[in-house]
Amino acid sequence: MAIPLRKIIHIDMDAFFAAVEQRDNPSYQNKPIIVGGLPDSRGVVATCSYEARKYGIHSAMSSSRAFRLCPHAIFVKPRFTQYKEASQQIQGIFYQYTSQIEPQSLDEAYLDVTHSLLCQGSASRLAEKIRQQILDETGLVASAGISYNKFLAKLASGINKPNGQYLITPKQGIGFIAQLPIGRFHGVGKATEKKMHALGIAKGADLLRFSLPELKLHFGKSAIFFYQIAQGVDDRPVRARQESKSIGVEITYAHDLEERSEIYQQLMNLLDKALDKVFAKTLYAHTLTVKVKYHNFQQITRSLTFSGPIKKRMLMLPVFQQLLEGESVGQTKVRLLGVTLSSLEQQSLYYQQVDLFD
Repeated sequence: MAIPLRKIIHIDMDAFFAAVEQRDNPSYQNKPIIVGGLPDSRGVVATCSYEARKYGIHSAMSSSRAFRLCPHAIFVKPRFTQYKEASQQIQGIFYQYTSQIEPQSLDEAYLDVTHSLLCQGSASRLAEKIRQQILDETGLVASAGISYNKFLAKLASGINKPNGQYLITPKQGIGFIAQLPIGRFHGVGKATEKKMHALGIAKGADLLRFSLPELKLHFGKSAIFFYQIAQGVDDRPVRARQESKSIGVEITYAHDLEERSEIYQQLMNLLDKALDKVFAKTLYAHTLTVKVKYHNFQQITRSLTFSGPIKKRMLMLPVFQQLLEGESVGQTKVRLLGVTLSSLEQQSLYYQQVDLFD
């Protein structure tokens, strides 16, 4: 039986740190935002919004130079706790589509959807669906690249940025690589690029002219990768990370929630989604954690651990009311709600706890 061509999606969040800052502070919208060191320090730019990039500002640039290029830019110190929270929420969305996920950083990941039957097996439509869900649930924008290997998928994700995606099919792979500047190849840094240029290798088509022994002579162990990638071959698997210790769902709402009843209903909906994700992994959870972020960005978390597994049939409304008793829910506007399930254990195939209400 022939092995099916892989379907790899590379999701890359657009200007991630800056986008989180713009989302959390509406006054930053449509303004040049620079996340990193302050302009009067020796710091550098971690990332910047697309409004700032129009002035030639980019990551790793000194903050002082960024200030000279755009004196009216808003400089913001990084808030890594918030970026990590957003990243975890986004990765939670990925798990609704595949378990084969390889995070590269807080803002990008590979997804192997080769065997997915969702969207009639269309990886492009699946990427669109994932990007839309990320926008709906986090207020953040993602771009995607789709191809038959990781190398091409990552390259594709940068072609239609921001808020776009691009597909490189197996028939297009070799031609795409042939025109690709050698400096954009994975594993080619400035020193290797200079060495390539000295050998007359300016793009992928030039690399194809060299045999494997010739490349080994100049590039050692890296030669095999260069030789294969020039032919469109990249067999690196999407390596899934270790099992999650917790599974959560959270939403930043477009309009603040005020009514207590609406807040509790939203928590019930989030719990249903979190339980779906837990059960999809054949797990049970024993600990429930609720997160509430008010409109003034103050945040609280409350947890409760149950002796038995949490199930959908349980009467959870009184539990939410107990957890949030004495808090400002219903008095202070709420901008974000989250539900996390932890203390996870594998469901047994041989034992199932009897539910007295069955």
